[in-house]
Parts: sequence; structure tokens; C-alpha cells
Amino acid sequence: MKLNIESAPHIPRPVSVQRVMGLVILALVPALLAHWWYFGPGIILQVTLAVIFALAFEAAMLTLRQVPVKPFITDLSAVLTAILFALCIPPLAPWWVTCLGMFFAIVVAKQLYGGIGHNIFNPAMLGFAVMLIAFPREMSNWLAPRDIAIEMPGLWDAIRYVFTGGLSASQTTYDTLTQATPLDAIKNGLHQARGLSEIRSQPIFGDFGGMGWEWIANWYAIGGLFLWRKRIITWHVPAAVILTTIAFSLPFYLYDSDIFLSPLQHLFSGGLMLGAFFIATDPVTGASSPRGKLVFGAGVAILTVLIRQFGAFPDGVAFGVLLMNSAAPLIDRLTIPAPYGGKARRHG
Repeated sequence: MKLNIESAPHIPRPVSVQRVMGLVILALVPALLAHWWYFGPGIILQVTLAVIFALAFEAAMLTLRQVPVKPFITDLSAVLTAILFALCIPPLAPWWVTCLGMFFAIVVAKQLYGGIGHNIFNPAMLGFAVMLIAFPREMSNWLAPRDIAIEMPGLWDAIRYVFTGGLSASQTTYDTLTQATPLDAIKNGLHQARGLSEIRSQPIFGDFGGMGWEWIANWYAIGGLFLWRKRIITWHVPAAVILTTIAFSLPFYLYDSDIFLSPLQHLFSGGLMLGAFFIATDPVTGASSPRGKLVFGAGVAILTVLIRQFGAFPDGVAFGVLLMNSAAPLIDRLTIPAPYGGKARRHG
């Protein structure tokens, strides 16, 4: 019998950016389909528009920077940014919201910093945050989930509304189709001095989070576990985000459950699961050391809970990620492990 034994060093085969991005996109497909089921085909239109705008801006900036276009336009990084952004905005958001969001994501957050690998802030979250601050009305008009919707706009109705702002004559008015998200409903209800027990009696709430939203969150988690099994991400950031969210929000909830959200409500409403597995795990804009990833994920969770409970915006995932992006270099500097046989680096 012949044994084929290679000599050291054993260097693993490098993984291409395109393969990594492709696997992340594949992991998002189940949640994307769930999004389609609960909120209609508008999400497919938003993803398509976002991808077109993202690739156009990417190609234009690469040309202006005199950088070869094909290697970077085909690495799927812009496509992934577009999909993440589209998953965060209402399915019937105007086309110009998607266009402007991709401008800030691709041109400002990514290319002006030197392209992939050089950006400080997560492009999708920066684009989303700018749109949320600049156009709060357009970013808050979500459709009611399928189970309680009066009627669900079809693809043609979605196209018509996104580009013209109107629906067909056979459709009811858009205002009758839209509804606040669960986190919006909670924020507005608390401002009106209503308790969570009363707010949660509305039909948009499910067992743990919002109707439809909790199932989408489940699919984000399953997709994230797929990425962990494929070794695209490590366990540190998702575990830190989820466990810190539970540990940090539980004392507030035990203190007054009629004012403060339960840990499960935090986890299964809004974009926390998306942030935990697909956004905060970004290797470019996050921390790189194992301890640093734990600190980074914990920071995202704490900021998200604080913004949700005490801030002006219903959800704080995007702002939590962006604030921790700015702190990532310092976190890495303070958590760099000592080399084998060496002493820990002193910081001063």
C-alpha cells in the first residue's frame, strides 16, 4: 500500500472572495423566500433594483479610480451588499430610496475608502442608516404580513408603486395595506403611555416577536449556522450578540415587563438575527481576534438594546454595528493575543 504524505508546512488552500460571498448569499436565500412569502414579491423587486444600482456604482467608481473592473465587479461583494440593504427596507420603498442607499453604500462607504478590504464601516448598514435618518416616512411604510393583510400586492402592483407611487384601480389604497412593524408599534405605544401587554395584543405580534418576522429571524439563524459549518464565520460574534442581548435585556424585563421588551422579543423582532450572523460578522469592518469578536458582538447587542428601549429609532442594529465599526481598530489593538512564547503587548 502506498501512502501519500505531504511534508509540512500544511498551508490550506485559499478561499476566493467570490466563493465566500456566494456562500453568504446562498445562506440568505431561505430568509429571502420567507420574506417574499410574508410580505409579498416587492422584496424581489428591491433586491433586483439594489443589485443593478450597486453594480453600476461599483463599475463607475472602479473606472474613475482606474482599477480593473471585471475582477471586482464579479467578486459578488457588491451583490451581497445590495441584498443585505434590500432586506432592511420596506418592500414598496420608492426606487430612488434604493438608488440613494446604494450610492452611499457602494460609493461613499466602500469605494471612497479604497474598495473591498479597506472600508471602515459596513456598506449596507451605512446606506440603510442614511436612508433611515433622511427619509423616515418612506422607510417606515411596511406591508402587513400575509396572515393579517387585507390583500397582498402582486408583482405588477409592486412595480407600479415603486416607480410611480400609485396602485392599480383594482387595488385598495396603499395606506390600507401598510402597517407599523412590531418594533414601531412598541415604540409608538410606549410613547402613548400604553403597556406592552396592551400593545402586544395587536394581531401583528406572534409568539415571540412580530408575526412573520420571527420566522424570518429563524431562517437568518439557520443560514448563519450554515455559514458557521462552512467555516465562513466563527461562533464568537453571533454567540456574543445573542447571549449579551439576553443577559443585558433580562434585568430590564424583570424590573418592569410592561415597559421593557423581553429577551425573546429583542431576538425575534427587527434585524437582530440578521445583524448577528450576516452583518456584525463582516471580517473587514469588525474585530479580528477571538476576544475582540466577543467584545465587538457584545457591544452591538448592548447598543441595539439601549437604542430600542431609550433611543428615537425603533431598531438599533444598524447604528450599533456602525458605532462598533468605528471602535473595531481599538478593540483589535487591545485584544491582540500574545505570540507563542512571547509576552503580551503593552498598550499605552
